[in-house]
Amino acid sequence: MRNMNYFCIVKRFKTFIILTIICLISLNTNEISASNSVQSLTTDEDSIEISLLTCAPGQEVYSLYGHTAIRYNDKKKGIDIAINYGMFSFKAPFFILRFIFGLTDYEMGIIPFDAFCEEYRYENRSVTQQVLNLTAEEKKEIIKAIEKNYLPENRVYRYNYFYDNCTTRARNILLDNIDGEVCYPNKKESYPSFRDLIHSFNDNDPWARFGNDILLGAKADRKTNLNEYQFLPYNLMYDFEKATIKDKNGITRPLILSQHDVVKCQTSINNEKGFPLRPSTCAWIFLGCIIITTIIEICFKKNFWLFDALLIFIYGCIGLILLMMFFSKHPTTSTNLQIFLFNPLSLFYIYNIVKRNRTNRLWYYFSGSIACFFIGGLFQDYAEGTYILALSLLIRCIYNIIRKKNNDK
Repeated sequence: MRNMNYFCIVKRFKTFIILTIICLISLNTNEISASNSVQSLTTDEDSIEISLLTCAPGQEVYSLYGHTAIRYNDKKKGIDIAINYGMFSFKAPFFILRFIFGLTDYEMGIIPFDAFCEEYRYENRSVTQQVLNLTAEEKKEIIKAIEKNYLPENRVYRYNYFYDNCTTRARNILLDNIDGEVCYPNKKESYPSFRDLIHSFNDNDPWARFGNDILLGAKADRKTNLNEYQFLPYNLMYDFEKATIKDKNGITRPLILSQHDVVKCQTSINNEKGFPLRPSTCAWIFLGCIIITTIIEICFKKNFWLFDALLIFIYGCIGLILLMMFFSKHPTTSTNLQIFLFNPLSLFYIYNIVKRNRTNRLWYYFSGSIACFFIGGLFQDYAEGTYILALSLLIRCIYNIIRKKNNDK
């Protein structure tokens, strides 16, 4: 979803060459002017088509959820452009930090439709076009809205993954300018949670899912409504397929005139081998290491205090990231109950661990925090493998508490 449609073209030399050739061949002076400004758009009903474009997911993490854009095609004027609300640059100052805190700015952009399609063809990602069934007046209003949106002071917006993204922006500018009520025959009272919705797209990338689930809090597990459900491109496309428009006179017409693939690609199989183990597998291996280490300590009457210090340091550092997300503008990252396991306060106890655990207070503290983590699982879906990680730390807590009591006798 976090699509880098234009900036990826710049970064990829081969794609840049292809798009440059297309632009030089296919664009005349009027088309170039139209791609840079929407002031020249015409409202001739017979010659204009306005369509919703839905792009298939890609193999990169930022493209796992697909993308949405709008096509404006004036056959009479020879203007064919894609209006894209998903443009951003990694080169922006403090991009990663701003993204973490929900301060990322996206931008509306306009590029030639052929160039737009060529990029997705190059990435082997299909693009589906849904031509909207609009009146001349509705087309005129949509064009006005696009013109206003494309003004320099309006084209940049504060991106929010669930609530204000490239899909919701495209949907709103279309539906807000339709003279009538858009009705969805399969509308429900509630829909799956945000977490469940994105899970349906990252099944084949368990580590991307793990990263999302670590950062998302309890608010991501509440049921969504129709508007929220449509934040994913394919959900919006499927809803548009069967939607109708009911005007003020009670006359109903389908929202979509026609639907077809403007870029048709075979379903790509990701042949790039990522990390071969799932998060849960790694967690079980980690638990095995904890058990083996603890058994060795018991058999040889040793205390591997450095091992515990490293363990607490790793958990605490992850907790610092979760703590940062509490102050993020992303509304679904606050109230993340996984912070009871990855507790940043544990970093303050590393000194006591290095001093050979002179007190049991810290291990009781860790045990209580882990207990809160397990209780929190009743209210939040945790990332894959985190229960196993909690059990690993709990074993170390119990062992150190018992060892300290035996030494005090």
